Amino acid sequence: MLPNANSQGKNIQVNGTTLWVEDTGEAHLPVVLCLHSCFLDGTMFDGLVQAAAGKFRVIRPDFRGQGKSALDDVDIITMDQCADDMAALIEELQLKDINVMAQSMGGDVAFRLIAKRQNLFRSLVVAGSSACDEPPEQGARFAQWVVDAGEQGFTGDILDMTMEVMFGKTTRNNPEKQELLAYWRKRIEALPKTLRPAMKGVMHRESCVALLSSINIPVLIINGEEDMPRPPAWSDEMKRELPNSKLIRLSNIGHCPTLEAPEQVIPAIIEFYSNPRV
Repeated sequence: MLPNANSQGKNIQVNGTTLWVEDTGEAHLPVVLCLHSCFLDGTMFDGLVQAAAGKFRVIRPDFRGQGKSALDDVDIITMDQCADDMAALIEELQLKDINVMAQSMGGDVAFRLIAKRQNLFRSLVVAGSSACDEPPEQGARFAQWVVDAGEQGFTGDILDMTMEVMFGKTTRNNPEKQELLAYWRKRIEALPKTLRPAMKGVMHRESCVALLSSINIPVLIINGEEDMPRPPAWSDEMKRELPNSKLIRLSNIGHCPTLEAPEQVIPAIIEFYSNPRV
């Protein structure tokens, strides 16, 4: 994995919780706020931090109940609650003209956040994400996954399913990607059972498709053809509903484009932030 030595981490209290926030700290540079996927954390953007060095200030909070942020002993942590946390963090850090990098659940949070305070934002990249809720069949399967992970932890079939959700089939079968997969498999295996409220919030999220037409900042959508939990049709829906958007679809890539194809994806993200037009 790429080093993140250029980032300094600290705990920041917002909305009655404590968030762990990595910040490269260059106050004179434009801001990129990174919103991570469930099961992963802000370190999934290490490659972006390296590519953005000297160009952007990269801020990477871990959502409440995830990563190094404080646990939350509740039944569910909702997407709206996470969006409110991010709004409070933005206010605490006095950020403006924000570029957002959102992966998976990060997109669910980003749409809610930007729709409320659009004047604070400059552009958005959503990768492996969507704006809709889970369809009934997939929702039922994922709801059981939440229950099982909460009771048993990330072992055996639960761990295998999580890896199948997070990474595309081609990536999982690629000999050159085995080091990457082993790293994240070990990280996911170490996740606590107490991730359940955060998982439940993602799997039981409400649709926010109705918000998309109000979001006028430039949006770059990145979708892998092998993205099982957020398939191509869901990205097509975002493209139709967002008035100022562009879609990049990647063959042989799954749910985590920034990790599975960084050589393609990260330069495109940096270029978009540098000149956010669609």
